[in-house]
Amino acid sequence: MEAELLREHQGHLTRLTLNRPQKANALSATLVEALIDAVEYAYTDGTRLLALDGNGPHFCAGFDFTGFAEASEGDLVLRFIRIETLLQTLHHAPFVTLALAHGRNFGAGADLVCACSRRIAAADTAFRMPGLRFGLVLGTRRLALRVGTDAARELLGSSQTFDAARARQLGFVERLVERADWPALVTGLGHEAGTLPATSLRRLNEQTLPDTRAQDMAALVASASVPGLKERIRQFRDAG
Repeated sequence: MEAELLREHQGHLTRLTLNRPQKANALSATLVEALIDAVEYAYTDGTRLLALDGNGPHFCAGFDFTGFAEASEGDLVLRFIRIETLLQTLHHAPFVTLALAHGRNFGAGADLVCACSRRIAAADTAFRMPGLRFGLVLGTRRLALRVGTDAARELLGSSQTFDAARARQLGFVERLVERADWPALVTGLGHEAGTLPATSLRRLNEQTLPDTRAQDMAALVASASVPGLKERIRQFRDAG
């Protein structure tokens, strides 16, 4: 079986590629654990730039709901907790994190982009963050940090799909770059990431990122642990 996550490390660059194209790179429990392990390892191996992309037509379809009806509510809550752990590990990494997004990106897939310090999208990219439709609070403060409180309330309250141009306008992504140009972009950002000493980059991140990890995790757990999560998910999926 092919690995769900491909890792390549060279010099100060770590590249992680989601490799479930048949599932639009949806986040299975095993893929989330592989991502957490890989990002945490990058804390120790001299990584200065971590680039995250996805194989196939889409970057990431978010939470993999395959078999959710057979899972216990406790298992589902734990899976969402581990996704939040992954997002926090990316967001507070002591190096530059780069999301390279394309295609349709849903829920936690859009949150993966939002968690990264540099965010690039192809022109065909679209995003949607519908978690509140089944009562899940995931990544709300990170989104508000990127786009502002009013825009975050609009996007989450309406569960609307927004395209790459709108994402760029809001600051959800910083640039639109076609996929053919991504290798050169990654090379350039890799050089840029080496400008500061590693300790200075870590201190810059610490001083410019509000640390709301405890509050974010508490909000997620409180929302996910309300009884009836499976039924809310079922109703959301049935509604389309």
